[in-house]
Amino acid sequence: MDKSKRKELQEEYKQIKTYMGAVQITNKVSGKIYVDTFSNLKNKWFTLQMQLDMGRFANAGLQKDWKELGADSFTYEVLEQKETDDITDIKWECKQMLKHWLDKLQSYEDKGYNKPLLR
Repeated sequence: MDKSKRKELQEEYKQIKTYMGAVQITNKVSGKIYVDTFSNLKNKWFTLQMQLDMGRFANAGLQKDWKELGADSFTYEVLEQKETDDITDIKWECKQMLKHWLDKLQSYEDKGYNKPLLR
């Protein structure tokens, strides 16, 4: 590939919008939910499914249920998304977004897989 074509493709790639956001994974059998935020939502469900299928997901409770019930027993939903273009501290924004959704959905104890945030 010549240099000009490569540079053109790099510029096109830079123009692709990325979105950060909050997602929810729902256990259709028990109704329990898992909420998390990510700095880039592109292909996130695919990545999370791979981690769960390989037994490498960080949340032990969700991992256990996934192994027992299988992928068809879970749904994935994007709760909120924001363009990352104008955000200077994506990590902080994700943390604030997670606090909001955990407060709203209370996805811990009997209702979900998350642990309550320490205040």
